[in-house]
Amino acid sequence: MNSQGRYSAKKRRVSTPRPAVVPRQTPAARSAVDTGSAPFRVVLRVFAGALLLAGVAYGYVAFWRSVPVVVNGEHVDVRIHATVEDMLDGNDFFGVKPGRLLSVSGNVIEEDGGERCTVAVGEGDNAQPLASEKFSQTEVAEGGIFTVSDGADVTEPHAETVEPLAPGVQMETGGAIQYVKQWGKAGSHAVWKGEKSGEVVDKGTIEEPQDLIIGSRNARPVGSKKYIALTFDDGPSRYTQAILDILAQKRARATFFNLGTSAAGNPALAKAVVDGGNELASHTNAHKNLPTVGADELRSEIVTAFDTLEGASGFRPQMIRAPYGAFTATEWARSADLLSCNVLWNIDTLDWKRPGADAITKTVLNQAFNGAIALMHDGGGNREQDIEALPAIIDGLRDAGYTLVTVSELMELDGTFPQDVVQGTVKMPEDADAPTVG
Repeated sequence: MNSQGRYSAKKRRVSTPRPAVVPRQTPAARSAVDTGSAPFRVVLRVFAGALLLAGVAYGYVAFWRSVPVVVNGEHVDVRIHATVEDMLDGNDFFGVKPGRLLSVSGNVIEEDGGERCTVAVGEGDNAQPLASEKFSQTEVAEGGIFTVSDGADVTEPHAETVEPLAPGVQMETGGAIQYVKQWGKAGSHAVWKGEKSGEVVDKGTIEEPQDLIIGSRNARPVGSKKYIALTFDDGPSRYTQAILDILAQKRARATFFNLGTSAAGNPALAKAVVDGGNELASHTNAHKNLPTVGADELRSEIVTAFDTLEGASGFRPQMIRAPYGAFTATEWARSADLLSCNVLWNIDTLDWKRPGADAITKTVLNQAFNGAIALMHDGGGNREQDIEALPAIIDGLRDAGYTLVTVSELMELDGTFPQDVVQGTVKMPEDADAPTVG
């Protein structure tokens, strides 16, 4: 309408509102709207509660509940899946005492330093001990039966070494010829040294040693013939040549146990013994009582005499006759590697007492037997009676059916002595060990 009250010819524009844009809903959102009714929410809450209760129940049954066991005859409740270690810790180890920590020699270092306790699983004769290192690995089974006892004592940590164990010496008796029947071999034993105490103790033999065995036998020549050996000690001296001459005249042989000191002063006579077909052996160097000397002096007495006799005669003996016949297990332990045999005697003429030529002769003839060794002297004093008696001794023995031989020949005729002993070629085996003596 214009100012005159008329409508205008122009059309009036009317603004039309645009429709609201509704967001597009996802399937999940539509589902939420669809299921959002009150009855469904109630069901959902009930289901969730039941599920929670089931989880709690399962957790209780599987992880939180207690199981009954019997410990030392009494019922005890233990959380399921608990280990033996848990059970022990939770019950103050049932009041048992720990073991002690001991030194390697058995002295107490700590009163409670041993195993905390000992545990056996099972009942009666079927109970089995459980190692302490398995306490934390072993679950306590429902209805299990356990015995918890005081802890065992424990030995302190220690270092162990294996040390050689020297062989001993065994000596046979009763024979005139002593020799090595069995060489010694070392064994071994364990030695512990405690890390805390510092103590050192022998914990016993690991391998037994093999003893040195010294055989002692009389020669027993086999066959129908009889044999005997005459022997002369303490030479060579001014009497030796006369004895050698008689033996040569009678076509007989003997064994001469020369002193090293005497041979050094009369080397030609030591050689004459060998050249005459007789046997040269050692009476040691200076006629010392060997059990009274030390190890080094003993070996020197033996080796020096051998060296001297070899230098004089060209022959190195291994056979000895210890002065006074004194050669104990100690001397064998110290010098078995140096000699083949120690020769004693079966017939002692006591010629050093100068009983007269007839007495010397009768002693030999009256005591003679097959394999006998007779003791006489060609040095160390006046030996005129020995020279006077010798022809009658040789003749009387031959009349009685004896053949005169050397000591080595006597052993050979026996047939049971080791060949290296007979031949004087004894050598200590590389795997043998000497006994240890004072």
